[in-house]
Amino acid sequence: MLRLHEVLGEGSIAPVDLGRLQQPGEERVAVRWNDGQLLHEPPAARELPHRLRLMCAFGNGDGPDGYLPAVVRAILLHYWLAHDHPFADGNGRTARALFYWSMLRQGYWLAEFLSISTILRAAPARYARSFLYVETDAGHTTYFVLSQLRVVCRAIEEFQRYLERKVREVRELERRLRLDDDLNHRQRALLAHALRHPYNRYTYRSHARSHGVTHESARHDLQDLSRRGLLEQRRSGREHVFYPVPGIEEGLGAAG
Repeated sequence: MLRLHEVLGEGSIAPVDLGRLQQPGEERVAVRWNDGQLLHEPPAARELPHRLRLMCAFGNGDGPDGYLPAVVRAILLHYWLAHDHPFADGNGRTARALFYWSMLRQGYWLAEFLSISTILRAAPARYARSFLYVETDAGHTTYFVLSQLRVVCRAIEEFQRYLERKVREVRELERRLRLDDDLNHRQRALLAHALRHPYNRYTYRSHARSHGVTHESARHDLQDLSRRGLLEQRRSGREHVFYPVPGIEEGLGAAG
């Protein structure tokens, strides 16, 4: 946990506070609303090491809590760290990172592509109210869980809309590629493949083998796409390796 906080806060949190729990004798950093209103007074600093060990055990599924849906466990980890507020700064981002870590650890790889931070920033009052409701109802975390579940659902919906938009864009670019007389059929095929596999690598040998052409023809194809700014060329030993440039969709759009 301390290492996670250190990584997340590097460059934006005072070095003296990186990867360090607040200590007894320090003024505890409370959870406050934007106008300074107190939302939550965190536990005493002397309790933090013990509470952090309990939280880690819960996150790792080491406790006797039985079955708990993955997303509920992840949300409760988020709330637990926000409630304990163990760091002088960066508690919010660390709590959100815990949520993602827990989801990914439990096999929910889609969580990597969800942006809960954007939704939380867009409606900070709703997040604060869910936290405050827990505080005023003897720690009943259902308020927070339900609120965060709505956030997760919205993040999934936004991701689905993003995917639908990208699919439409890729199909349109593929259509335009088929009509582009400035590229030969091998180059159009490679770019169509690169649109769907943006982390793929291409070499003279692989391109020549895929299309049954000579090494010289493959070299011309790839070098030409590199000059157009659509492929990035690197050296790997003696081999020339080509990768789709980041944002190749934009590059193809501009070329069209």
